[in-house]
Amino acid sequence: MRKKNRLIGMVCMAVALLAGGKAEACTGITLAAQDSSRVVARTIEWGGSDLNSQYVIVPRGYGHQSYTPEGIDGMKFVARYGYVGLAVEQKEFVAEGLNEAGLSAGLFYFPGYGQYEAFDTSQKSSSLADLQLVSYVLATCKDVEEVQEAVRNVHVVAIDPRASTVHWRFADRTGRQVVLEIVNGKSCFYENTLGVLTNSPGFEWQLTNLNNYVNLYPGSAQAQRLGGRELKSFGAGSGFLGLPGDITPPSRFVRAAFYQSTAPVQSTAFQAVLQGFQILNNFDIPVGVEFAEGKIPADIPSATQWTSVTDITHGIIYFRTMYNSAIRSIDLNKINFSQAAYKAVPLDTAKQQPVVPLY
Repeated sequence: MRKKNRLIGMVCMAVALLAGGKAEACTGITLAAQDSSRVVARTIEWGGSDLNSQYVIVPRGYGHQSYTPEGIDGMKFVARYGYVGLAVEQKEFVAEGLNEAGLSAGLFYFPGYGQYEAFDTSQKSSSLADLQLVSYVLATCKDVEEVQEAVRNVHVVAIDPRASTVHWRFADRTGRQVVLEIVNGKSCFYENTLGVLTNSPGFEWQLTNLNNYVNLYPGSAQAQRLGGRELKSFGAGSGFLGLPGDITPPSRFVRAAFYQSTAPVQSTAFQAVLQGFQILNNFDIPVGVEFAEGKIPADIPSATQWTSVTDITHGIIYFRTMYNSAIRSIDLNKINFSQAAYKAVPLDTAKQQPVVPLY
């Protein structure tokens, strides 16, 4: 019992860390290639501490049990599908992942707007921690339709009320993508044909806010006269004058929508993967901008702790981290999920950007 209480205390401490940091930021985009391949990409930011992220390989038949505010005594479920995930703080807390059926799932911070139902100890056998919902759907669902049905059968709860709520993005090989938000204890799914997601406010508000930028377009603005003076662009790209450049979620949503929508369509999935990393380079958040002067809490190189790009069509997850900008990949097709052992491995063993000397 003492060991169990100590474990729960460590988990609550980890979750509490997710409540105290700034830059609760995530930016997600979606790309399609000319060969009909589908790619989803995202960043994950946390400026308050190192998330100690890991990649996990979960085989078919692996048994899970959810945390609750009372312990590791929530819902049990078994992996029908093998999956690979990128986890934060705890190996059970998968923030982004892909399963062998081609279902992609990810959580995005949603502070101040989401509200789960209150935990009821009499329903603990069907209660699932919000930070374990990604694992649950990857383990048990093959597509978005099954995700919607699965969520109806669980009670999503918070482990620690101090932590931020989250919302979720789910996408499958058909190209369908939905956003799940839980507000006032009610689950709401939104079709995401745009393919962009950030944080608060809610998804529908973010879509409405795009109308404030109807004047933006790619290319350069035409010269015009104002009174007797000619006005013309200083350089290329003046059609995007007015694009917000700050790091708030609404501004990142707008930038992501316009960068994604104006990007040339690539020929292959791999080219789209590389394009995803290049677009998301624009959303890296340096440590310092989100804190008051002299209040930076952590010695980390970036608030953007990792960026991932998932080739849903071909079953490959790519990622780079704040400690290593080299792109690494995990090919699900090379994993025998019926025989593989569960594995959790740090994304970075050396926490220092490698430099290759040429001379």
